[in-house]
Amino acid sequence: MIVITTPTGQIGGRLLEILLNETRTRGEELRVIVRDPGKLPDAVRARVDVVTGSHDDAEVVDRAFTGADAVFWLVPPNPQAPSLAAMYSEFSRAAAKAFTTHGVGHVVGVSALGRGTPVADRAGHVTASLAMDDLIADSGVAYRALANPTFIDNLLWQVASIRDDGVFTGTDAADHKGPVVATRDIAAAAADLLLDRSWTGTGEVPVLGPEDLSPNDLARIMSDVLGRPIRYERQTFDDFRKALAGRGMADALVQGYLDMMRAKADGLDGGVRRTPQTASPTPFREWCEQVLKPAVQA
Repeated sequence: MIVITTPTGQIGGRLLEILLNETRTRGEELRVIVRDPGKLPDAVRARVDVVTGSHDDAEVVDRAFTGADAVFWLVPPNPQAPSLAAMYSEFSRAAAKAFTTHGVGHVVGVSALGRGTPVADRAGHVTASLAMDDLIADSGVAYRALANPTFIDNLLWQVASIRDDGVFTGTDAADHKGPVVATRDIAAAAADLLLDRSWTGTGEVPVLGPEDLSPNDLARIMSDVLGRPIRYERQTFDDFRKALAGRGMADALVQGYLDMMRAKADGLDGGVRRTPQTASPTPFREWCEQVLKPAVQA
């Protein structure tokens, strides 16, 4: 049995779709942990075992991990978390204990690039995510952390600005190239690991996307796909702070994003070389055609 957390999110939802298709002929059972089962389509609820609740709850993970062979682990966003440690490691602590209690064989988690780089210990959310990986690995379970750069899909938060003003923003220098990845590629990498389970021990699986791109590159490709000029405007860190705080985000999380973006500018995502094994298939242009353009036109 495979247990899936965040089954209605961008990554977890796509993963669930993949596993439902793949397990149709394999006979593999699927179980999901979800706060609101009503967000699952009826056809999905009919094919999975549903445990209702939050996966930081010891009683919930105790029920969910009973009889489980593998778990997909993703910490959901919590804008009001009192600290980064609370958002990542403390949220995961009950599950780490339950992995051992129930003899879960394999866990695949969503994490970040940066381990081993000079800025890894001052990278905000990334530093906290890597500490969570260590907590899970220390439980003794076979663990693979999907080490990801910036998600392409984060641009969907700026659809209104792209559509109405032809503008997207960020804190990177306009010509600073780095890896970006589509969330659907992360889900596919997770599915491969969860369905295989021949791996042992602990480690990272980088998911780098097929290309390094700068904000200027993103603007050029979006302009081509959308058929009108799209430009990049660089934010100051102070403006970025104000924007996050304006969304009601807790101070500790705002600071965590600022620290993460500074670390990315200082090479956080550059420690892993792209190879056929670390690259993932979705180029930015294809994502724009299949995801961004329909969202802008909706």
